[in-house]
Amino acid sequence: MALKIKAKEKKLKFSKNENDPGFWRYVLVPDLYSTLDQDKVIKEAAIRSGVSEGVMQACWKGAGEVIKAWATEGHSVALPGLGNMRFGLSAKAVADVNDVKTSLIKTRRIIFTPTVALKEELANTAIQITCYDRDGNIVKRVTSADPGTVEEPEGDETGAETGTETGTENGGSQSQGGSQSGSSTGSETGSETTTGYALTISTSGSGSASVTKDGNAVASGAELSEDDEVAISITPAEGQVPTATLNGSSIELTESDGVYTGNFAMPGQASTLVINTGAADDDGFDKD
Repeated sequence: MALKIKAKEKKLKFSKNENDPGFWRYVLVPDLYSTLDQDKVIKEAAIRSGVSEGVMQACWKGAGEVIKAWATEGHSVALPGLGNMRFGLSAKAVADVNDVKTSLIKTRRIIFTPTVALKEELANTAIQITCYDRDGNIVKRVTSADPGTVEEPEGDETGAETGTETGTENGGSQSQGGSQSGSSTGSETGSETTTGYALTISTSGSGSASVTKDGNAVASGAELSEDDEVAISITPAEGQVPTATLNGSSIELTESDGVYTGNFAMPGQASTLVINTGAADDDGFDKD
């Protein structure tokens, strides 16, 4: 078994100026198959467990009701063989208790924490990359030799998720990112022009930063839609004040207990978000 990835050559622009020539880059996105519907999953599970589809259907429905009931009461609920699921939220932080109100909540979200066995299975799965040029022609195939690192779930262990959670520290200015899902097919030419937006985060030395959308980590090069709400959480070096900019425009950050958070909405449709960490005045791009 292997995970299939597409590397599609796309023109990235960092402005809406028609005279901006942009530049071509290969952007990696997962190659997703069609969704397996519930009936197919139940049928396969019945075959593998040796019970009838009717019994499996009843068990499936019963388990779903239990998970929904307990999770909405604040419990972290086990998903047998997969991990745990709980509800959380993403919210703004405020300095004054009098400003605390439900309007601070940006989104409610579902948080899934996989089992060690599931993470090991993902880590050991090979990745096959098919490269498409700007005209949609296959120019290269490669089997990746990445270390198989699986990103750890974000958030604390209490289930009280907020927009102030920090990313996993790794000893440097790193931006967390998971695989950004995409449902594009090989028939696409990749010749469309995609507007690129550069998110630059300075952690002022050693520190950590996370970038999320609806509670899910956003990878550099992810394709997002207009008005998609993106959250930033930064834990800077001790005593330092971090900065964040989007195409050079400052993003307002709010500090709480040493953690700086901010939000912004993606400005344009079919846009690529490229994330850089380091000095605030260095966007890290080769625009030649």
